[in-house]
Amino acid sequence: MTSPDNSSSRPAQTYADRTYRSPAALVGGVLLLALLAWLGIDALINGTPRTRLLAVAGLLFGVPLIIAYTLRPVVRANAERLTVRNPFRTITLPWASVEDLRASFSCEVFAGGKKYQLWSIPVSLRQRKRANRMSAKAAGAAARGAEPVEVRRAAADRSLEELRELQERNAVREEAQGAVAVRWAYEILAPLAVGAVALVVLFAL
Repeated sequence: MTSPDNSSSRPAQTYADRTYRSPAALVGGVLLLALLAWLGIDALINGTPRTRLLAVAGLLFGVPLIIAYTLRPVVRANAERLTVRNPFRTITLPWASVEDLRASFSCEVFAGGKKYQLWSIPVSLRQRKRANRMSAKAAGAAARGAEPVEVRRAAADRSLEELRELQERNAVREEAQGAVAVRWAYEILAPLAVGAVALVVLFAL
């Protein structure tokens, strides 16, 4: 470990932002939006007046909901903070505020006595079981004197390990201090609420 004198004489090391998304969610979201657009446009062109109103209300409700759960979630990390964009909230966590990062049935970050889920880093129990089986086989082979084989860990576990390393490395930085900030995604919630109310009214009539 370098001494304070040595560290102060060197320029601060910078790290490129890391972005974590779920490719499957992105692909699924694009396909669902394409299907919803096709159905909605067909209803607007060929439907009755009531069908057209239902189509508009359905689009107002469905498009934000699909975007929220598929395209919106992302986790970004740099030397100063962890930013978690979930379906309806964006949580900004300076590294000093992060208490723990865990991956069990879902990936979670703990800060300020609260737990926040990392939607864009899904946990695959199948991947984890396969990695555990390969680790056990590799350990058995090593015990028999065979050539060691590198075992690839599950994607979620690798991502959490990278984030833990960033937290441990940067939590002491002056730029990484501060409190957790939470912002609601009103750009998603507002049209979603309007569409939901419109659908309830139209079905009630």
